[in-house]
Amino acid sequence: MSAPASGNRFANIIGDSEKMQEVFSLIERVCDADTTVLVRGESGTGKELIAQALHFQGVRRDGPFVPVNCGAIPAELLESELFGHEKGAFTHAIRTRMGRFELADGGTVFLDEISEMSPMLQVKLLRVLQERQFERVGGTKTIHSDFRVVAATNRDLEEEVRKGTFREDLYYRLNVIPIESPPLRQRAGDITLLVDHFIGKFTAARRKPINGVSPEVMACLRRYRWPGNVRELENVVERMVILSMGEELTVADLPERLLDEGGGGRSSVAVPTGETVEIPAEGFVLSETVAEFEKKLILQALAQTGWVKNRAAKLLNVNRTTLIEKLKRYEIADPPAVPPE
Repeated sequence: MSAPASGNRFANIIGDSEKMQEVFSLIERVCDADTTVLVRGESGTGKELIAQALHFQGVRRDGPFVPVNCGAIPAELLESELFGHEKGAFTHAIRTRMGRFELADGGTVFLDEISEMSPMLQVKLLRVLQERQFERVGGTKTIHSDFRVVAATNRDLEEEVRKGTFREDLYYRLNVIPIESPPLRQRAGDITLLVDHFIGKFTAARRKPINGVSPEVMACLRRYRWPGNVRELENVVERMVILSMGEELTVADLPERLLDEGGGGRSSVAVPTGETVEIPAEGFVLSETVAEFEKKLILQALAQTGWVKNRAAKLLNVNRTTLIEKLKRYEIADPPAVPPE
């Protein structure tokens, strides 16, 4: 893995919200220290990017950055991955192999999903953190390695300690410098920057001439709760770029769940306050005026959704059958470029 491009000190982390400024400030203060750091946050918030920033902006930048996903490696193999093994230590150990701690000499070991580590390995990790030495599986020679540890978790480790699934002494050893990776819903102001970044990334890769998103789409993206955080946003933007037929991402390109969940993407009609409707001296027919206003709203909803009637009905909070009846009543036909449903 190479270091981030120069020019922007945190080139790989997108955001200028207050929450992210706090993260950047903390990274700058501890990146040159050898102290263990625990990055905490929900899945998809970019914990590994924070670990990379700690490494590449610090004095160990010229050393290796060695990531280990403790949750993705079977428990029986994780010990060998971390500490290495000697030839013949177990079945299929046909040659001596260096472990991640040994490979990280002079650099940083990133232990992701640290809470998934077995109790036995937690004991061994505690010793490694205290003494900076270990033995390979099946070996007797003590190996010394100069590494820094950055760990990450999406779980509440205090609760894991209370439940007895995570060692209290290891928790305190890891939690010397805690850094919170904020969820996207707490930094909604960064969504515009992130969307622009991902559009640039995916349009370049797919050579599609997409210039941006409509205001309705951006409003929808900012209202959505993003349970999958930045990773989910990246996947949504990639999907929209792939499926879009125009030069701008519109409401018609949004996944259904963003329109359905939590009111995300459902447009509300803004009625100007402080305005009065001028009633002519001769009066008017209320039902005809209301009908004309309703027709305009239906046309607006259809235009915003690319004339996809299911989505237009959701924007208007009516059943699809109700919308179809109103289309017939107002003699609203599909535009020639859009095939009828």
